[in-house]
Amino acid sequence: MNVTLDLKGLKCPLPALRTRKALKSMAPGEAISVACTDPLARIDIPNLLSQTGDMLDAVEEQGEVVVFRIRKRPPAA
Repeated sequence: MNVTLDLKGLKCPLPALRTRKALKSMAPGEAISVACTDPLARIDIPNLLSQTGDMLDAVEEQGEVVVFRIRKRPPAA
């Protein structure tokens, strides 16, 4: 299942907090796309992923919108 979060218009720290909440409910290997307009999300989302161990597959800029393509980390072996 792929999830899309439209977080456009939300300001820091809400994009990172909502992304964290969504990741917690996902199964390993699932993908999520997170669309943000807050410039600080370019820093906050990658920092969040370094804490959670989830993978940043891609970052796409579409005008003012930044889309993060994230994959939930696999389970620990």
